[in-house]
Amino acid sequence: MILVNVVLDEAGLLRSCQVQGHAGFDKKGNDVVCAAVSVLTRTMIRVLSGRKGITIRGNIPGQGNFQMEADYTGEGKEFLAATGAFLIEGVLSVAGEFPDNCKVNIERRNYHGA
Repeated sequence: MILVNVVLDEAGLLRSCQVQGHAGFDKKGNDVVCAAVSVLTRTMIRVLSGRKGITIRGNIPGQGNFQMEADYTGEGKEFLAATGAFLIEGVLSVAGEFPDNCKVNIERRNYHGA
């Protein structure tokens, strides 16, 4: 089971994403659920990296584990909102189609000074 934990701030903007586990839908190299979640998270990081007004921190502590945090200034707000909405819609779609292999948790937190 892949667990995707997304944290949004009080404005609904993406502040962190953590992905853990393996889908177990098919054997390694043929698992469409793992591939879908991997493509969504990698694309999110690539799109946000280097974008003016957005700072990304992350790491991959091991296979099947991904962590990312985002900070923004005013000029990065709209782009972060759109990218976060894309990620959430994508992983919810995967979880809806493969509920035994992917679960998404979305949490809202207050971030002062954002």
